Amino acid sequence: MGGDGKVFTLSEVSQHSSAKDCWIVIDGKVYDVTKFLDDHPGGDEVILTSTGKDATDDFEDVGHSSTAKAMLDEYYVGDIDTATVPVKAKFVPPTSTKAVATQDKSSDFVIKLLQFLVPLLILGLAFGIRYYTKTKAPSS
Repeated sequence: MGGDGKVFTLSEVSQHSSAKDCWIVIDGKVYDVTKFLDDHPGGDEVILTSTGKDATDDFEDVGHSSTAKAMLDEYYVGDIDTATVPVKAKFVPPTSTKAVATQDKSSDFVIKLLQFLVPLLILGLAFGIRYYTKTKAPSS
C-alpha cells in the first residue's frame, strides 16, 4: 500500500474533488485516484461524482472485478475518520402489521360476500322478470 496510514476527515478528502486532484473513500480507506482517472473504463466523470462522500456503495453497485479491487492498493493514501462520515439511515419496516392484516381480512370478506350475493341477485332478478312478464296462456 502506498499510504502511511494517515487518518483523514471527510472534509479533508472532499477538498480533493477535481480532475487534477481526486480522492475517494471506499470501505473506510482513502484513495488518491488522480492518476487513474484517464484510465478508468467508465470515464473520469463516474469517479468525480463520487468524491466528497463515502463512495463504497457506488463502487460496489457497479460490480467491480477482484482485479479492480486489487488495483486500489496502489492508490491508497490513508484511512477515513469514521466519525466524520454521516451515518446512513437504515430502512426500518413499519412495525404495525396488525392494521394491514385486519384491513386485508375485511376486504377479503367483502369480496367473497359480493361474489356470492351478486349472482344470487341476478338470478332472482331474472326469475322476477320472467314471472311478471309471463303471459298466461289461454285455456281451451
